[in-house]
Amino acid sequence: MGNAKGTRRRFGSVRQYRSGRWTASYLDPAGLERRAPETFETKKDAEVWLSQVEADLTRGNWQDPDAGAVNFREYALQWVDERGLSATTDELYRRLLRLHVLPTFEDLDLDEITAPRVRTWRTERLSSTGATTVAKSYRLLKAIMETAVDDELIRRNPCRIKGAGKESSAERQIATVAQVDALANALGPRWRLMVFLGAYGPMRPEEQAELRRRDVDLDQMTIRVRMAAPELTTGRRAPGDTKSEAGKRVVVLPTFLRTDLWRHLDWYAEKGSDGLLFVGEKGKPFRRSTFGRKWRKARVAVGMPDGFRFYDLRHTGHTLATRSGATLKDTMVRAGQTSEKAAMIYQHSDLERQQEVAGGLDDLVRVARAKAKDRPSGADLVRDA
Repeated sequence: MGNAKGTRRRFGSVRQYRSGRWTASYLDPAGLERRAPETFETKKDAEVWLSQVEADLTRGNWQDPDAGAVNFREYALQWVDERGLSATTDELYRRLLRLHVLPTFEDLDLDEITAPRVRTWRTERLSSTGATTVAKSYRLLKAIMETAVDDELIRRNPCRIKGAGKESSAERQIATVAQVDALANALGPRWRLMVFLGAYGPMRPEEQAELRRRDVDLDQMTIRVRMAAPELTTGRRAPGDTKSEAGKRVVVLPTFLRTDLWRHLDWYAEKGSDGLLFVGEKGKPFRRSTFGRKWRKARVAVGMPDGFRFYDLRHTGHTLATRSGATLKDTMVRAGQTSEKAAMIYQHSDLERQQEVAGGLDDLVRVARAKAKDRPSGADLVRDA
């Protein structure tokens, strides 16, 4: 490019090349010389750039221009490794990265991921992928880049699209008591209790997968939820803690389930106090794929909408419990949910109150069944003494 002649300044220096263009340089806090990444058309442009650098140094906003030269793929995978995530969340994050984020950003350095690139990536994803998946992928990318900001590798998070990480889903459907009974009957004796615990527990599928004989108290009509065993896409179960601390709870069941609970323990549960409550026909832990096929057939047989998931039984349980007189706090305790609202701290729902809720739920279901004159085979209603 040829020699350049320089001009000394109070901060840094500017130099003009024989080509007529200008460059600028300065000493960083470590005493290393830093040169502008590009040349300038005029001396004034070079001096303006130096003034901006000087201002950043004065305000403590200066950032090593080489700090962001970190490969995104390496950084993102390390970010996941360091989170200490549950097995299911770890699997979800790696799948989102592999399928939706890395194909676009894996070859870029952190400082090369700009706001325009993020907007273009999101637009392309929305044209080929569901909005919910895009929102999850965007939130993951934003979280990774926010950590890069905290690590002082980049100055500002490029994920700045308002509302891009929000998910909007249709209101979940609620089953009637008659529909819950019909689904339980359609699935058959081995799985009917699982349907009832999903609706009237209401327990998550992964919580039911880890229930043991010792967790059941027939006299008190309670089930203690201690752990959860979600199934990964590989088919492997990942036993561990419940979704939150609130998930560890004692669920008081309505007494109309006594016969179903007793029969299931007698006919289907593994033997021994540590035996699993739910096992498949071959005596092994049930598989999500196998049960899923049975669930879809039962849903069709009952005439439920295609979008009604087994997990929606929990929503049904929330609604029925509220209708039976439960407060919001009661239903949160029953379902093992948490809330950050300060008002929840001052509301209490102890075992006695949970028994009242279960009693109200018992009355509601009995009345609904009596009105429909629907007494499903294999589940005798327990009459009051």
